[in-house]
Amino acid sequence: MIDTTPRPWMTGDAADLFEMATDFFDREIPANRAKWEAQHQVDRDFWLKCGELGLLCASVPAEYGGGGGSFLHQATIQEAYARLGDRSWGNSMHSGVVADYIHEYGTEEQRRRWLPKMATGELIGALAMTEPSAGSDLKAIRTRAVRTDQGWRVSGSKIFITNGGSADLVVVACSTDPSKGAKGISLIVVETRDAAGFTRGQPLEKIGQHGADTNELFFDDVLVPEENLLGAEGGGFAMMMHRLPQERLIVGITAVAATELALAVTTDYVKNREAFGGTLMDKQHIRFELAECATLATVARTFLNECMATHLSTGLDLTTSAMCKWWLTDVQCQVIDKCLQLHGGYGYMTEYTIARLYADARAQRIYGGTNEIQKELIARSL
Repeated sequence: MIDTTPRPWMTGDAADLFEMATDFFDREIPANRAKWEAQHQVDRDFWLKCGELGLLCASVPAEYGGGGGSFLHQATIQEAYARLGDRSWGNSMHSGVVADYIHEYGTEEQRRRWLPKMATGELIGALAMTEPSAGSDLKAIRTRAVRTDQGWRVSGSKIFITNGGSADLVVVACSTDPSKGAKGISLIVVETRDAAGFTRGQPLEKIGQHGADTNELFFDDVLVPEENLLGAEGGGFAMMMHRLPQERLIVGITAVAATELALAVTTDYVKNREAFGGTLMDKQHIRFELAECATLATVARTFLNECMATHLSTGLDLTTSAMCKWWLTDVQCQVIDKCLQLHGGYGYMTEYTIARLYADARAQRIYGGTNEIQKELIARSL
């Protein structure tokens, strides 16, 4: 019952891309999910396969090895993947965030140096913003980068980093001038291979998203070439704020896909589960609960489609992206919770899709800026 219908915003070749990506993910994800969850990481071979198919860096121009498309194509791939309910693969960070940062703010040398290998899967990217003492409040970061004659010296730690265990490139948010606050934050790209002073913690044990590669990263006086500064010194905070609407839209895509999957598997379950002389679907209370879930899922999809159309035409503004992020992830958690309840005891068993969806959903309201922060941003616009 998993939806394979292209979305209305999938225009032109995006519909063909959706079909190809759907076929690939339908084969690969179920076959590998258990392995990825056990090892807390997606195999590099999977990244390389995705690179061969053009599923990485779809919005990066072909001259840099990418797919030559736009965010439309990146969103299409995210839809095809998210509809299966898996949260292991960190491509939304790799292609949807890091590659876009490098393409938009990088020098020509940086683009040609990193993007082609990101497009093949030879290099995996991560963005390191969150710290043990600084989450949604990015201005409070303590990781320092000091300019020296040899280059930048980076010291500090980052936590909850997507792709942290396998990343070859880490875009690190650093304070290069603490006296300037937000205007003293810069982005510096750390190439992790053979980087003296760079270490990774053990994979973080999370409530859900067990296959996702999430780590703490440590930078102990790591020497980084001066040319690895991304964009202008002191421009990091502005760059991160500029990219946040698209990041939040990606979170929204994942939320709606999970909501629709929860509704689909639950509808199937109650139609087949017998109790008190009939199926659960025969009971009015069950039908009413599903009617509420179906309405929320439909409204969520409609809102997401509108946000996508706006972003693809004029760009999504900060306020609407905040609405998109908090409301869609809240609806995701509401619907999945109701659907799990309708499964009874089986809903608490990890072999059931609804249990995985439930565990995976909770982080959606935290990362990308907590939902409380999103509401604050909306309130400031009123």
